[in-house]
Amino acid sequence: MNDEPYEKLASHIGRLPCVIIAPDDVQIITGGSEERRRLLDALICQLDATYLQHLMDYNKVLQQRNGFLKSLAERNTADYKLLEVYDEQLTRYGDYVYQKRKHFLRSFLPLVTGFYNQIAGNPEPVTLTYESQLHDTSFGQLLNRLRQKDLQLQRTSGGIHRDDINAQLTGQPFKALASQGQRKSLLFAMKLAEFDMLKQAKQFPPLLLLDDVFEKLDADRMHNLLDYVCVQNAGQVLITDTHPDRIKFHFDNLAVGYQMLHL
Repeated sequence: MNDEPYEKLASHIGRLPCVIIAPDDVQIITGGSEERRRLLDALICQLDATYLQHLMDYNKVLQQRNGFLKSLAERNTADYKLLEVYDEQLTRYGDYVYQKRKHFLRSFLPLVTGFYNQIAGNPEPVTLTYESQLHDTSFGQLLNRLRQKDLQLQRTSGGIHRDDINAQLTGQPFKALASQGQRKSLLFAMKLAEFDMLKQAKQFPPLLLLDDVFEKLDADRMHNLLDYVCVQNAGQVLITDTHPDRIKFHFDNLAVGYQMLHL
């Protein structure tokens, strides 16, 4: 950075914020909890270097603990002294990550809901909640309660690596009821909330990349999305689309300046 080498590659994370929305990102909505944790962690890591370090340490200890659980089963022993050391380390790193996620999501989730309704054009009964096993118990108590289960499964069944963001539509699982347009709207809302949080923290707008994301999105939702990213946002936006006439039509309606390349 400025001709000075980084001591750690992690020091670069968050320096040049960029938000990208690509077709495969719909897995954040339709896929498993690991997809939503990845989004959440990638965002918080750009804002908090301590969170990044604790998360890396947690994942390292988690891998070691899982390997030790497997070795206990293979050796058929019951020496839990090292397991207690791993539990103490997991608790220390995991507690920080949990508290940071809980605090961060208090601001992030309402922002997502607001962007969703802005893109949809009308309020829709969408609710988002943070799910964690640590809401009702301490990390240490959770590990103790699940120890026998962990020994049988040969892996760690409880912890922040099981956290999720639960989305519901009219009180039912969102991904089971939502149309493709609604799924994309929620994806865009999460990404725009990510964009907004980074902009607030960095005091300048991140680079925004929209890669072929307008399929299955009706004209009104597309217009509302482009109005926010191209008119209300002062930052730089790069967009790819397979229908140049469609994107040009929306740009002209928004009366926004743009440059178009045909490839």
